[in-house]
Amino acid sequence: MTHTAHSGLTLPTIGLGTYNLRGMAGADAVAAALAGGYRLVDSAFNYENEAAVADGVRRSGVDRAEVLFTSKLAGRHHSSEPARTAIEESVLRTGLGHIDLLLIHWPNPSQGLYVEAWKALIDARERGLVRHIGVSNFLPEHLDALEEATGVLPVVNQIELHPYFPQEEALALHAEKGIITEAWSPIGRAGDLLSEGVITDVAAAHGITPTQAVLAWHAARGSLPLPKSANPRRQAENLAATAVTLTEDEVTAISSLGRPDGRLKGLDPAVYEEF
Repeated sequence: MTHTAHSGLTLPTIGLGTYNLRGMAGADAVAAALAGGYRLVDSAFNYENEAAVADGVRRSGVDRAEVLFTSKLAGRHHSSEPARTAIEESVLRTGLGHIDLLLIHWPNPSQGLYVEAWKALIDARERGLVRHIGVSNFLPEHLDALEEATGVLPVVNQIELHPYFPQEEALALHAEKGIITEAWSPIGRAGDLLSEGVITDVAAAHGITPTQAVLAWHAARGSLPLPKSANPRRQAENLAATAVTLTEDEVTAISSLGRPDGRLKGLDPAVYEEF
C-alpha cells in the first residue's frame, strides 16, 4: 500500500523520523533503516542532521533514485532571499543533488511570511533543487492562504497525529484535497499511550507489540507515520507493522483514546512558532 498526492507523488506507508539522529551514529541508523527496507527519510534544517542523514543515504547501498529524502525550511528563513539561500544550503549540505520533498516546518502565522516561504519553495522546485513541496503543522486556514495566493497546494502536510490526538478533521480535509498526511510523534513519544489497555489488548490479539498496534492504526486510517529508531530490530518491527490489518472495531477503539486537545506538548500551530 502507498499514499498518492494530487500531484501524482507516491509515498510508502511508513518513513523514518530522524530527529536527534546526528553524526556518524545517525548516519549509521539511516543506512541501516534503508538497507532494511525504508525508502522515506525525514530530516530538517533545524534537526542539524541533513548531512548525517544524507551520508546514511549514500552508505546504505540503496539506489539514490529509490530514496525520498525530506527536509524542512526553518522559520527564521521564511523571507524570500533567506529562504532561497537556505534551500540552496540544504541541497549543498546533503550532496545528493536535490531534495526529494521539502516542507515549511511551521507556519509561524504572527510573522505573516509563510506564503512568501511557499513561493520560495515553488521557485526551488522550478529550478530543479527540489522535486516536491509540502508543509508541516499547517492548519486549514494556512492551507487556504497558500492556495489562494499561488494556486499551488502542498503534496504533504506533516502534523502531530497519534491516538491521543487522532486529527480526524485534518485527515478528512487532506484526503479531499489530495494532500498526504504524515504523522510526527506517531506513537506518542513512546509514553503512557503504549500502556493503554485498548492498545495492549489489540497488540495481544494480533501477537504484535503495542508500538506495532499503533502503527497499524495509522496505516488503517490513511496517515503515514514517521517513527524514529536507531535500533535495526525496532526499525524492522516498525516497518512490518503497517502490513498488519486491524478490524474496524479495533481502529475505532484506539481512536476513542482521543482527547479534545491531545497535543503532547501543547504545540498548537495557531500560536506556537519555531524559528
